[in-house]
Amino acid sequence: MASFIPRKPEKEVISMRISTDILAEIDNKAAEIGISRNELINQCITFALANMEDSEKDN
Repeated sequence: MASFIPRKPEKEVISMRISTDILAEIDNKAAEIGISRNELINQCITFALANMEDSEKDN
């Protein structure tokens, strides 16, 4: 049987400014889904980066 080795992903604390309207929308959606604000923002950023068009292709 494979061994389970728990790991803590490396994360860094940052500060950012965001409009109050967007923050309210994020908070509402996170509560609706049942995850933290932080987790929702991380998932949104991950999705956006994975699906962003490569600017090199546009040149």
